[in-house]
Amino acid sequence: MTVWKRSGEWLELPLPSETWKPLKPGSVDEIAALLPVPRKYFLRLASQGRIRVQDNQVRLHVFANEEAAFRAERQAVDVLFEDDFCLVVNKPAGMSVHPSEAGQGGTLASAVAYYYESTGQACAVRHIHRLDQDTTGAVLYAKNEWAHVLLDEAMRDKRIDRRYVALAQGIFKRKQGTVDAPIGKDRHQSGKRRVTAGGDQAVTHYQVLRQLNQAALVELELETGRTHQIRVHLSHLGHPLVGDVLYGGSSRLFHRQALHGEKLTFEHPITQKLIEVHAPLPLDFRQLLDKVESTTKM
Repeated sequence: MTVWKRSGEWLELPLPSETWKPLKPGSVDEIAALLPVPRKYFLRLASQGRIRVQDNQVRLHVFANEEAAFRAERQAVDVLFEDDFCLVVNKPAGMSVHPSEAGQGGTLASAVAYYYESTGQACAVRHIHRLDQDTTGAVLYAKNEWAHVLLDEAMRDKRIDRRYVALAQGIFKRKQGTVDAPIGKDRHQSGKRRVTAGGDQAVTHYQVLRQLNQAALVELELETGRTHQIRVHLSHLGHPLVGDVLYGGSSRLFHRQALHGEKLTFEHPITQKLIEVHAPLPLDFRQLLDKVESTTKM
């Protein structure tokens, strides 16, 4: 991989050839041979004069100062991974990833905006995927447009691996399997989803990690990313998540769905190195496991 460095708002890398110029035909292909730069993004930078040749180096205006676009709110952010292109944070329960209506506060977007502001980073807040409000775990952000384009593409191509752990009710007859069942809106209850023949394709792989008395700790891998997918699919199997009242779970021991985004694996958009990030189980989930291990009734 070509050596590059950041200099303020600019990314610098060696000049591909003595005759290289930003708007010269084939220039994007020469740079793409050094770094995975999106073609349209490169051409827009070049047309805006944001790619320069100086001292045998190519300088790309990648780290431009940007508006966060969300109101910054002082909230603690648990950073799991960060560099110049990516940020992964551990989302707590009870917090939406972004506002669902104008003026909504208390979101992860506002917390990340404050984190950027307090650490002197003028970055837009760009989430790559979402978690439900009461689901905890790792959420990936792109810190600039270059990373955003490539990470969005990786997400569409299913090259970002998201692993979850959940506590699901009941005794599993099969210790691993795949649920391939389309998901659509529930016509009878707003905000709810259901397995339906006319829905969007949805595929979830599961493996029982530990079978307890009345519930099981399950690892899940998403092949698709439908709203409430894990919750709907496990309920469809007859094993709703503990605490997930919307999909038939019991709230006797837990008052939110027992679901956690435990691991995120992706190829770094620029270095192309494999990044694996783990989010530790939150305290309430660990306490729930202790309760379930000692109870005989859900």
